[in-house]
Amino acid sequence: MEDRRIRVLIAKPGMDGHDRGAKVVARALRDAGMEVIYTGLRQTADMIVNAAVQEDVDAIGLSVLSGAHMHYFREVMALLREKGVEDIIVFGGGIIPDQDLPQLKEWGVGKVFTPGASTQDAAEYLRTEVQRRWQEQGS
Repeated sequence: MEDRRIRVLIAKPGMDGHDRGAKVVARALRDAGMEVIYTGLRQTADMIVNAAVQEDVDAIGLSVLSGAHMHYFREVMALLREKGVEDIIVFGGGIIPDQDLPQLKEWGVGKVFTPGASTQDAAEYLRTEVQRRWQEQGS
């Protein structure tokens, strides 16, 4: 388990063309020793989930600045459940109002990093959560 690298998929769902934040997070997670797959712009929920399954990732990070975060998080979580994939952590970042956070948590979204959040906090969150899941799974 100690030699295993955390694998993270960073995705930009929908028509939002602003990906600087996603690239900053991807680079920071890579620099923190994680293997990062960046899907690029304009991904559908289906494309994101299929890539996550194919790449056998530990976590999916969604970056949403367009205001469509509820739609995309709901779709990604539903598709993961539909495919029987319960062990992938879903987290996010972007312009997401505080009043939406309880619903996202209810859907199973692990953590949301809003503007001003530290990339070190995101890396530490992933290290902690992925290690906990690996221990639970005995991997």
